[in-house]
Amino acid sequence: MNENTTGEELSASDLQSGRLSDFAYSSIKEQLARGAYKPGHKLPIRSVAEMLNVGATPAREAINRLVFEGALVMVGPKTVIVPHLDLAALYEVTQMRLALEGLATEKGALRATNDIVDKLLALQEKITLSLDEKRYGDALHDNKEFHFTIYRLCEMSHLLSTIEALWLRVGASFHDLYPEFAEAKYGVHNHLAAIEGLVDKDPSAVRAAMENDIRDGYRRLKKAAQERLKRQ
Repeated sequence: MNENTTGEELSASDLQSGRLSDFAYSSIKEQLARGAYKPGHKLPIRSVAEMLNVGATPAREAINRLVFEGALVMVGPKTVIVPHLDLAALYEVTQMRLALEGLATEKGALRATNDIVDKLLALQEKITLSLDEKRYGDALHDNKEFHFTIYRLCEMSHLLSTIEALWLRVGASFHDLYPEFAEAKYGVHNHLAAIEGLVDKDPSAVRAAMENDIRDGYRRLKKAAQERLKRQ
């Protein structure tokens, strides 16, 4: 678009294309953060367009934005995949998550109402059932909602957007948690401890529980990344 073009001069088709591109970007971004795709999953433009009921151009623009942000990787002229995080990237993301998600948790913990606690308990019931039934994709979907229900209590929009960017990078890798994480119930124990801390109005306890969740997950993800290196 020419820098001198005004908003009034934009055509209806330009505006519609921009809105559809934003919609496609937000949709794929949320799916990546929730672990809807495993590392290595291909995202052809045509498939994305059909899945989201948009044209090829908005789908392509959304995918290009996510490639630029590092959430997707171009491995060929027309091939885009969901990447694995290597050990260095996994370590960096984890350290940032500990600092930022811990901060969001502690800042918002005292704002938890009875309704919030009830919501978290209901989410945890769904997660536990999904783990028991080996529906790991469903567990990951609800796991993100559990975490961000707590993080949103901090009411710090820039902090939340940074945390969301980290989940965009690591979301697909969460598939490596299973089945070990499900069998040992690490996440279940940590989530229940976080809920207990919210009920007790103890921000430090809630932060510790959520940080333990991140650390436990990191140990499993690190092990999986190391095993991949040995197979190469």
